[in-house]
Amino acid sequence: MEKISGNNETLRDTKQLESSFGTFNEHSGYRRMFAPNKLTLGIFLPIKFYAGSMDDLKGQAELVEIIDQQNFAAIWVRDVPLFDPNFGDAGQVFDPFVYLAYLAARTKNVSLATGSTIFTLRHPIDLAKAASSIDVLSGGRLILGIASGDRAIEFPAYGIDANQRDVRFRKTVGFFRNLIRFQRPSILSTLGQVEGVEILPKPITGDIPLIVTGSSRQSVEWIAENSDGWLTYPGVTANASGPQRLSEKIGSWREKIPGGKFKPHMTNEWIDLVEDPDYPRTPIRDGYILRTGRKGLIQLLEEWQAAGVNHAALGIQFSSRPSAEVIQELAEEVLPFFPTHAGPNPLNTKW
Repeated sequence: MEKISGNNETLRDTKQLESSFGTFNEHSGYRRMFAPNKLTLGIFLPIKFYAGSMDDLKGQAELVEIIDQQNFAAIWVRDVPLFDPNFGDAGQVFDPFVYLAYLAARTKNVSLATGSTIFTLRHPIDLAKAASSIDVLSGGRLILGIASGDRAIEFPAYGIDANQRDVRFRKTVGFFRNLIRFQRPSILSTLGQVEGVEILPKPITGDIPLIVTGSSRQSVEWIAENSDGWLTYPGVTANASGPQRLSEKIGSWREKIPGGKFKPHMTNEWIDLVEDPDYPRTPIRDGYILRTGRKGLIQLLEEWQAAGVNHAALGIQFSSRPSAEVIQELAEEVLPFFPTHAGPNPLNTKW
């Protein structure tokens, strides 16, 4: 049996601040990325894939600084604890929390997002401690994309039953939220017991947005009620059929959100942005990557925005052009159509 209750003495009185953004009205990272009927842009890391040498990642932090200076809404890091050569993708290699702390110190405004933290593999106390620390150190810029995991090799390595990851995911979400929201929560769970103690620090605004990735083995109804947003794959991106189906999916999900509250939707795509601005949207590598010129990309982003997508994370790891060149073109030619939102400035305390 799960029993969780809390003492909310330390929660900020956000009732007077609530708008369409709910409890995240004053959250710098959230407000920078999300607003109803609008789409913003982020960049997925790594900017260049690890291919057997850490030298592949040299210079990435400098490019992240440029992304911040060019006013992209977010950078995204992935959570891959163990590299499985059979899976063929090492993520951005660094631990996501350690790396975001490093990037937080090298940037000023850009939102720091995980896409996604595997909530089933770590204990909620460790997740809460790391996430709250980064949120405070970054001035309130952390967005947690969360997932139940899909790499089979990881679960036995952690001693976790993969068949029960849907249950563990839900329990971890509840445990995590009560740790960060309440001063002295009372928690009795199969994941642990907490009584009379507190997690420090607390997040800047008293909470951290949790964005569920894919289904995470949950029902759409559960995601609508318990998430702070939803990140899903886009489907077909070479023509309008994919965005049309995505629109139906988003609309069905939003109908299930209690009280009609705004919750953002996100999607992502790996792109090869070519020099020819008129190059048509063309799927390559069995549709895993979209090769296109900037006009085709803008058209896709407009279709996503009309479908109800509020943020698009672009991966440029497969680009045939230099990364800095692609980032510059995105900043100059694409970003003006999908500007980052104004909102509360990060609380830049000199720790």
